[in-house]
Amino acid sequence: MTLPDYLAYQQKRVDTALDRWVPAESQDPSIIHRAMRYSLFAGGKRIRPLLAMAAAEAVADSTEGIENAACALELIHTYSLIHDDLPALDNDDLRRGRPTCHKVFGDAMAILAGDALLTLAFETLAKLPHVDSERRIRLVAELATAAGTVGGMIGGQVNDLEGEGKDPTAPLLESIHRAKTGALLRASVRMGAIYAGAGAGAGGGANDFQLTALTCFGEHIGLAFQIVDDVLDVEQPSEALGKTAGKDAQQKKITFPAVYGLEQSRAMAEEERLAAHVALRPFGSRAERLLQLADLVVQRTA
Repeated sequence: MTLPDYLAYQQKRVDTALDRWVPAESQDPSIIHRAMRYSLFAGGKRIRPLLAMAAAEAVADSTEGIENAACALELIHTYSLIHDDLPALDNDDLRRGRPTCHKVFGDAMAILAGDALLTLAFETLAKLPHVDSERRIRLVAELATAAGTVGGMIGGQVNDLEGEGKDPTAPLLESIHRAKTGALLRASVRMGAIYAGAGAGAGGGANDFQLTALTCFGEHIGLAFQIVDDVLDVEQPSEALGKTAGKDAQQKKITFPAVYGLEQSRAMAEEERLAAHVALRPFGSRAERLLQLADLVVQRTA
């Protein structure tokens, strides 16, 4: 199967599962479900679910139901985008090529839609079929930590907000993006591996060494993703990005181009891509899709 065919197939699996988990627009109270679905099905690339599913494939031959666990990652990611776009945070009018959730449904309903997606993510993990209770607990803990305040997504968002207007330094940049973006991408790979049986006490599948290797891959790809995101914000127009271009500079955000410049930032992304490849050597051909996803993350133009 070619990479485009693989991506389309896996994205369809995720979208079909999301459609099952998220209440229908007609379900009362309908406005909240319309707002949730508006943002969730706006055409995202599903990078985090794809990473989780590819990591599971690298660990085990059978990964039945992995798309359900992958849904939790997309639910968390979309909730974070809805809240990021609010006037109190980044105050953006465009996301995934269409007006942001609060522009269509109002600030209050956008806040509640984000809250609802966050809550549903953990309900999804708690109710996973084909998974024993120990692995469900590990998956919940993994996602909660990655989305939280200590080294997690929310902590990174706080550092990002407080860093606006400050002198762009390498330590502050790293404290923001390893948490804000990197934590959830690292968790995506780890959750796929855990689902497939990775780690001590998981009942087979990958061993601790394999989980460590995948974690290393996730850290490198998470950093590469953010570097490329920062570069694209400078180089690409809003029409290509599906969100407002140049927003980082307008808000005096601490970004990789602001600290290192565009040329060095691009070189750093390539270094992270190569390091991600090295981390996957223990898996041989089983990591083919993860390698392709690493390349896609760095070489993308939107």
